[in-house]
Amino acid sequence: MLLIMDGTNSDILTLSRWYRGTDLHLDSILSGGVHTHSAQSAITDSAAAGSAMATGMKTRADYIGMSPDGRPVLTVLEGAKLSGYKTGIVATSPVQHATPAAFTSHALNRDEFGDIGEQQVHQGLDVVLGGGAAWLKPQTKNPVKNDDGMLKTKQVSREDGENLLETIKANQYQLVRKRDGLLNSTGSGKLWGSFANEDISFEMDRRKLHPDEPSLKEMTHAAINKLSEGDKGFFLMVEGSKVDWAAHKNDPVGMISEVLSFDDAVGEALAFARKDKNTMVIAVTDHGNSGLTLGNQHTNGDYKHLPAGKFVEPLKKARLTVKGAVSQLKPDRSNLKKVLTNYGLKNLSSKEFSLMKRAATAEEFENHMVKLMAKRANLGFTTHGHTGEDVFLYAYGPGKPVGLIDNTDIPRVISDYLGFSLTSGKLAHWYVDGMTIFREKGYQVRIEGRTSENPVLVAVRGEEVLRFPENKNFYWRNDEKVMLNSVNVFDGKTFYVHVEG
Repeated sequence: MLLIMDGTNSDILTLSRWYRGTDLHLDSILSGGVHTHSAQSAITDSAAAGSAMATGMKTRADYIGMSPDGRPVLTVLEGAKLSGYKTGIVATSPVQHATPAAFTSHALNRDEFGDIGEQQVHQGLDVVLGGGAAWLKPQTKNPVKNDDGMLKTKQVSREDGENLLETIKANQYQLVRKRDGLLNSTGSGKLWGSFANEDISFEMDRRKLHPDEPSLKEMTHAAINKLSEGDKGFFLMVEGSKVDWAAHKNDPVGMISEVLSFDDAVGEALAFARKDKNTMVIAVTDHGNSGLTLGNQHTNGDYKHLPAGKFVEPLKKARLTVKGAVSQLKPDRSNLKKVLTNYGLKNLSSKEFSLMKRAATAEEFENHMVKLMAKRANLGFTTHGHTGEDVFLYAYGPGKPVGLIDNTDIPRVISDYLGFSLTSGKLAHWYVDGMTIFREKGYQVRIEGRTSENPVLVAVRGEEVLRFPENKNFYWRNDEKVMLNSVNVFDGKTFYVHVEG
């Protein structure tokens, strides 16, 4: 099992431990550190970092499961599936987001949620749990708030018009949409849980505002139960996606919410592994974010006199994250004091309260609120973006990695333990240029609908016509549907396929 907490720096782990008041599950399996840089930058994005941990190859920002020169590279999840293991992903973001996408799909742009989602549906995974329902449906209307707090409707559509929820059902998945459905799911077979149109709520907000959504711990537990039904074993990738999202906002409350949520999921993985005695568990972050520090410019002179309570007690007054609190703001702002109190901000000075009243947008509200919280909690932030430090490596079980490693070493360790190689044998060059291969075999080759939303590679030789639709795990030989062990990938120029023989 590989568990990834997105965008997490070391200070937030320390702060979360103080906040909880006990050791973290992670603390018991600390085993080393990990380099996170991408092929082009000392500070990576989640796409390049996720792809490195999925394929064993450094790549460029925004690339999903692609080499630096833009070719699809088989992932450790795909390798495990091809080697007979059950496979699954869990995320609190949309499952089409960068990290889960990097293990399950191939695209030159992480924002291609439509293509990514379609590939995931046709990958044949055994378990998929998370958000992202909007990119499974032909059309979705999402209510969101204008900057003035008023509701508006945002249209989210699959540009190809396909209804992937129907495809999921046709592929014999048990499809669940709410927490109760997950907790009460029974029977064998494949499981797909799509619990939010976009991301699942921050854990602190979820319990109070969205109780129909499951926690990361609950999804991890359900995934392990389902995947462990097989005889051979499984590969599971779990992402605590939203530490990163809170870090981008500089919201320490949200960051703690998601670190502790992730740690609870690690506890589930460790409980299974300790009982099973044959399971490797690796936990890591893909990169730092926000440059959070315990201490700031205002603590230069008195840091020696600041016990842990001076940092965590202001944070414990919050009942919602900054996003959750601001989401409750009424259009006329008549409940502004309640919103501030929900974020732990009581007894504001007249100057501070006046600043809040003048905030023109939800983003301004959030920015002012997190700055007030950081000041009260003696915290510093250096950026709203990613950071490039080495991160902690946590590991447990047979074959576990130790010491200071690179993120590209992670899939090699996993594949070695599972008994296959991504760099040698038939898996090393799995995806090939379909146009070139079929031309070499004497076919006339063309791409139909190259600029459409449903392009198809067509190869014709005599009376035989082969048709490979983009993002699907099959092709047509005349009127016969032939199933494949992987998906067809089109990058706008080249069609990549895998056909035995």
